[in-house]
Amino acid sequence: MAEFERKRDMELLRRFRAGDREAFAAVYRNNQAPVFRFALHMTADRVKATEITQDVFVWLIHHPGDYDSERGDLSSFLIGVTRKLLQRRLHNERRLVPLSEAGPEPRAYTEDTRESESAELRKAIAALPERYREAVVLCDLEEKSYEDAASLLDCAIGTVRSRLHRARGLLARKLKSQQGCSV
Repeated sequence: MAEFERKRDMELLRRFRAGDREAFAAVYRNNQAPVFRFALHMTADRVKATEITQDVFVWLIHHPGDYDSERGDLSSFLIGVTRKLLQRRLHNERRLVPLSEAGPEPRAYTEDTRESESAELRKAIAALPERYREAVVLCDLEEKSYEDAASLLDCAIGTVRSRLHRARGLLARKLKSQQGCSV
């Protein structure tokens, strides 16, 4: 199945480079959801995730030849592009935000307990250091294999595993401390 998708993606990109707008629309339809989900999990902000998703596909319009089907599927490649654009955006935002405003967002309360817990988890994930957050998003939320995550993050599989272990520990402590505060 993956080989079929790679060939389909290569054909769509070839047609797009030749001027076929419908081919690009098909690439967008096939890949928008995973790119958006990754961006949403990394930012915990729908507006930022939407903007980053748009940036990824604008980038693809200008760089359709950068995808190499021998290295993996287009969806994984685009998540890698998303990752790089998120890193650039975070770097730029850090330069612009005063330190007094750079703390975590205030705790949001909702009437629905499950929704509240999901929101707390999203915030806790978003507050993780980037290297840990990427591992959690790719492996736990996007259900990528350790091998795929290692390839996307350009590190060893053992590094992905250790980052996941550390991230899960940080999340557990963060969520446990929040639970203790709300009782």
